[in-house]
Amino acid sequence: MTIDPNILNRAKYWASSEAFDQDTRAEIRSLLDSKNDRELIERFYRDLEFGTGGLRGIMGAGTSRMNLYNVRKATTALALYLKEQFPGVAIQVALSHDCRNHAREFAKASAEVLAAYGIRSLITTELRPTPMLSFAVRHFGCQAGICVTASHNPAIYNGYKVYWNTGGQLVPPHDQAIIKLYGAIQDYSSLKFTPYDEALQKGLIKEVGDELDDAYFSRLAGVQLRRPAFQPKIVYTPIHGTGITAVPRALKMFGFEDVHLVAEQSVPNGDFPTVASPNPEDHEALAMAIALGEKIHADLILATDPDSDRIAVVVRENEKFVQFNGNQLCCLLTEYILSSQKEKGKLPQDPLVIKTIVTSDLERDIALHWGASCEDTLTGFKWICDLIEAYESGKRTPYRKFVCGGEESYGFMCDSFVRDKDAIIGCSLAAEMLAHYRSLGKTLTQVLDEIFLRHGVYQESLYTLVLPGKEGADKIEAMMVNFRNNPPQTLDGLKIAKIWDLETLLETDRVQKSTQPIDLPKSDVLQFFLEDGSKISVRPSGTEPKIKFYISVKQSLNDLSLQSLDEAKRTALARVAKLEEAFVALAK
Repeated sequence: MTIDPNILNRAKYWASSEAFDQDTRAEIRSLLDSKNDRELIERFYRDLEFGTGGLRGIMGAGTSRMNLYNVRKATTALALYLKEQFPGVAIQVALSHDCRNHAREFAKASAEVLAAYGIRSLITTELRPTPMLSFAVRHFGCQAGICVTASHNPAIYNGYKVYWNTGGQLVPPHDQAIIKLYGAIQDYSSLKFTPYDEALQKGLIKEVGDELDDAYFSRLAGVQLRRPAFQPKIVYTPIHGTGITAVPRALKMFGFEDVHLVAEQSVPNGDFPTVASPNPEDHEALAMAIALGEKIHADLILATDPDSDRIAVVVRENEKFVQFNGNQLCCLLTEYILSSQKEKGKLPQDPLVIKTIVTSDLERDIALHWGASCEDTLTGFKWICDLIEAYESGKRTPYRKFVCGGEESYGFMCDSFVRDKDAIIGCSLAAEMLAHYRSLGKTLTQVLDEIFLRHGVYQESLYTLVLPGKEGADKIEAMMVNFRNNPPQTLDGLKIAKIWDLETLLETDRVQKSTQPIDLPKSDVLQFFLEDGSKISVRPSGTEPKIKFYISVKQSLNDLSLQSLDEAKRTALARVAKLEEAFVALAK
């Protein structure tokens, strides 16, 4: 394998510079001595970039890896940008971290760099959920926030999410400006920092604990719509993550007393020893919780990912456990919240629901039914929260009051005091929702069927192709170029009537033979709309070595009978499977 001289020079710098500690230098020297060119390329072919969730990568030495030095480099870029954006202001940054290996170390290193630039850090005394960091930014009047987390990724990963003063994650132009500053830093020995204890004594670092927790839970209490009329038996697992610090307290505050923890997964542990991957989207990650649920005959199983922004919900119905996917959960929660607020006279004037472009359009139908408008954003809650901020700040008019919103990847939020998806809110409302419908003698599947009878049957699937490393990144890029330059004319016998290209922001209508602009920010996303109303979306992940294919089908009902509903669900599921198979074959 031929190695690029630039990559080799980078590696030699990391192997020899006194800017790095002895272990880091030895790690790279070993790769050079053994002529492990493939691994050297993986370590040095790029710098980490800000994607939908900030920096995220495999931990280790190298420019493309998550390590102490790239954390310092990223924080230096952030500090420089904050000084530029807020001249003459006493800048503050909120800081927190999840349970991952080196997370506390990286969070403290970030505070040390900020202190060197005279920027004060407010750092949580221990691990806390990401949504609480988002809340802290606005609660403490900070100009930015940092949360060290890799969300739901496997144990070898860590990451670094950056928040702006709005409480939401970075969006353009801020993210691009910071990454430009980040990329311009080549000399790691130039990175300055003030030792943690020294900065603490100088008041440039303040540790926060109960004051943040109490403020957050005070606001969370306002989300509750009903006290439980039925006490479900609940199993909860934080999957070794931060949820243990918040979800049990939230459930108790909402009136749920019969809560059972998965003991083996309730101690924070960055190795995630009981699961292959701590992702509540994966059914395997819920195995221990379901086993406990079966043992104690639980009504509801709740799970959160390591930083507690994603939620999984499993319910017992007819003596079987049923897991709802992210689209279904968003739709059920939206139905429950809007209908309950309307019933109680709490639905605000000009209510707004926000979803992402790859989330089920059923959520839109539900919003419109209850008198709310619904808007789409790009994938990622940073875009949902950016739209909330646009309305709250008056940049977007006429004013609409955000009520709730979600995305298919198991994220949901209600109210706007947190500006990110929040599984603490999600768990609390999911328990409340289940208790309410059970008190009426309904299962959640029956509620979803009622929604289908009202709007038609929606079914979705997600196919993820994992292509790691430089070779994988090149394949993903080539795949997107091919789809753009040679878009398919038909799929499974149906014509593709319309194409959305979010890179060029152009809609191509093949039926009308016309093009028109798309009112969304630029993104490397393609959407194909079939003549029967089905939709396929293609999106490379912004933070992981993956390309994702989203398939969405709507099956209309001939009449309003349960018999036709069952037939429509079977037909829609079969259609989703055929479209997924046909499109994945094109991609490969």
